[in-house]
Amino acid sequence: MLSLTGRVIVLNSIVMVGACAILAFGPATVSSPVRVHELLVLLAGVVSAVAANVLLVRRAFEPLERLTAVMRAIHPLVPGTRVRVGGAGRETVELADAFNDMLERLEDERRESARRAVRAQEAERRRLARELHDELGQALTGVLLQIDQAIRTPGTAELEEARETARHSLEDVRRIARDLRPDTLEELGLASALNALATRLTRQAGVVVERRLDPRIGALSDDAEVVIYRVAQEALTNVARHAGAARVVLTLAREPRGAVALIVDDDGRWLPHDGGHERRGITGMRERALLVRGRLEILPSPLGGTRVHLEVPGG
Repeated sequence: MLSLTGRVIVLNSIVMVGACAILAFGPATVSSPVRVHELLVLLAGVVSAVAANVLLVRRAFEPLERLTAVMRAIHPLVPGTRVRVGGAGRETVELADAFNDMLERLEDERRESARRAVRAQEAERRRLARELHDELGQALTGVLLQIDQAIRTPGTAELEEARETARHSLEDVRRIARDLRPDTLEELGLASALNALATRLTRQAGVVVERRLDPRIGALSDDAEVVIYRVAQEALTNVARHAGAARVVLTLAREPRGAVALIVDDDGRWLPHDGGHERRGITGMRERALLVRGRLEILPSPLGGTRVHLEVPGG
C-alpha cells in the first residue's frame, strides 16, 4: 500500500494529466490574443481540476481526520476506547497503532498508580490504628487504672502519675496530628517546617543536619509547598532508617532559571534501590513531584551517600 505522501502525489498527478489530456484532445483552442469564450473554457478547466483535486485529497486524508476526532474524544476516566481506521494509508495505520499502544500504557500506569494510592491509604490507616491502639489506648487504660487506685486510696502519688501519663498521651496525639498535617507549614511557612524536620531528625536519630534554606525563594503554591515538605520528610526518614548517616545537608534554594530546588545529601550508604526494585518511598516521592510538574532525581551524593534532588516550577 502506498504511503500517504505517495497517494497525494499520485492523486495530484492524475488530476494534472487529466486536465492536460482534456485540453490537448478536446475541441477547445487558444488563440492570441485570448478570446473571451476561450478564457472561460480555460477557467472552467482549472476550476474542475482544483475541485477534483480537493475531493480526492480530502478522501485520502479522511482516515487521518477520523483518527484526530477519536483522539480528541477519548476521556482518561473511560478506559478501553481504541482507535480504528479502516482503509487508511500505512502512516495513518501506524499512527493509530502507536496511539493505541500509548493508551494501553497510560491505562496500565493509571491502574497501577491507583493501586499504589489505595495501598498507601490502607497502610497509613493501619499505622494510625496501631499507634492509637498500642500507645494511646494503653496509656489511657493506665490513666483509668491509676485514677481508680487513687479513688480507693486517696493520695497524691497516684494522681501525679496519672497526670504525667495523660500529658504523654497528649504529646502522642499532637505528634500523630503533626505527621498527618504539619501545623508549622501552614502557620510559619516552608522554611520553618523544614527546620522543624531537621531538628526532629537530630533529636531522634542523632544525625547532624546542616541547613541551607534560602529565605528569599518567594511565594509558592500550597501544593508545591506540601510536595517539597513531604519529599524532605521522606528523604530524612530514609536517612534515619536506612542510610546509617552521621551528617545531612538540607538545601532549599531558587535555581537561576526560576525553579525551586530541594536537595538532601547524606554521608551514609548509597541506597537508591533495594534488590533491583525502587523503594516504595522513592516511588512515592516521584509521584508527588509529578503532581506539581516537578522532577525528582536520586543521585550519588558528594558527601558519599545519597542525594535526593527535587525541582519544582517557581511560583
